[in-house]
Amino acid sequence: MSIDIVSSATGRRKTAIARTRLYAGSGQIEINGRPMEQYFPRKTLQMIVRQPLVLTKLAEQYDIKVNVCGGGIAGQAEAVRLGIARALLQADAELRPALKHAGFLTRDARKKERKKYGLAAARARFQYSKR
Repeated sequence: MSIDIVSSATGRRKTAIARTRLYAGSGQIEINGRPMEQYFPRKTLQMIVRQPLVLTKLAEQYDIKVNVCGGGIAGQAEAVRLGIARALLQADAELRPALKHAGFLTRDARKKERKKYGLAAARARFQYSKR
């Protein structure tokens, strides 16, 4: 891996946070010190992580190192995708229209809603009996 960082960015989803660094390289993706295929064994999660690279046809130009923490495995994959898309945008501003049209630059702000006191769950009420 090259020592010079091309760009870096942060991606978030639910409670997952991914810090992404792009290096000039051959297309290797390393997540928390492990190869992506080992960290995300499901093919769908691997596809989610690769989406911005496949869209921009830059999968073989950059090596990517990611530190990701918090949340679950799917939320982490989507946080990594956002981090990669933002890092690619920093590296080359010409990619913005394609990434934006695909929705990879939009932060998905949906989170689990907190439980409210006096209720069974976030919105569910206890059963009401009129008589």
